[in-house]
Amino acid sequence: METSTEGAAEAHSSEVPPVETPVVAVQGRSGAVHDAVAPTAVPAIPPASLSPSRAGDFMQCPLLYRFRVIDRLPEKPSEAATRGTLVHAVLERLFDAPAAERTAPRAKSLVPGQWDRLRENRPEVVELFADDPDGERLARWLGEAERLVERWFSLEDPTRLEPAERELFVEAELESGLRLRGIIDRVDVAPTGEVRIVDYKTGKAPRPEYAEGALFQMTFYALVVWRLKNVVPRRLQLVYLGSGDVLTYDPVLADLERVERKLLALWEAIRQATETGDWRPRPTKLCGWCDHQAHCPEFGGTPPPYPLPVRAAESGDAPQGRMGPD
Repeated sequence: METSTEGAAEAHSSEVPPVETPVVAVQGRSGAVHDAVAPTAVPAIPPASLSPSRAGDFMQCPLLYRFRVIDRLPEKPSEAATRGTLVHAVLERLFDAPAAERTAPRAKSLVPGQWDRLRENRPEVVELFADDPDGERLARWLGEAERLVERWFSLEDPTRLEPAERELFVEAELESGLRLRGIIDRVDVAPTGEVRIVDYKTGKAPRPEYAEGALFQMTFYALVVWRLKNVVPRRLQLVYLGSGDVLTYDPVLADLERVERKLLALWEAIRQATETGDWRPRPTKLCGWCDHQAHCPEFGGTPPPYPLPVRAAESGDAPQGRMGPD
């Protein structure tokens, strides 16, 4: 999922003391780096960990990763992502009730209170409906959240579930030193000890040819659980509330080893980009939804001064943002 919980996972490593960066670098359209003198308002540190969303950012566009992780440029909240955060909060809170009381009407009744809580914790989401004085658009938006919550009951029966964990923050350090972290929506543990990892998606299930991205996120979580508990999860389950689909995958050890190799290669590419300041944009159809077009060379913009020290790229350095076969 891409909700505020993912941001919470990133926040665990984002606090650093103030620093001064008098010499920085500016990246031009070609990707070349030029020295410049400018302070950075927000202290910057090299990336220290990897989450599924940030890994996805780099694979989608290295420059997007830089904007989010290193520059930490602000992004406007979206209705879709905020609704996802709201629905996740409702489904998490529902399990506070005794099993017999986990009904659809009760779940829908939680929506207004969780929306109030979300506005209190993240005041910026109020901007979403600043131009809605009569509250009509907000009412429709909340109604859609209620429908997503209600649809969940046609896919799973919460009266028969007792999650071992909900919104579980996980972190593991690989032998290479790479730290992986994230937040798992739900972990179920069978009486026999078998583990199921569950993720809620408020969008529609992707077509089979596009399902690899969601599966990557789940195998990422499975890898972390394996490294922490030495247990390969029995099942990975994606619950798509937007379309009413449930997709499952039963991983084997080879799957986790493969995704670990992929992450190590990805992290090496991120490390080199961090050191050289060479973050290449990768234009795709998704660029139309990007908040950072004003800073992107593909749209005639200029990235902000690079806030980390840079070194000249060596002849043996691999091209940035490229992933070889598993």
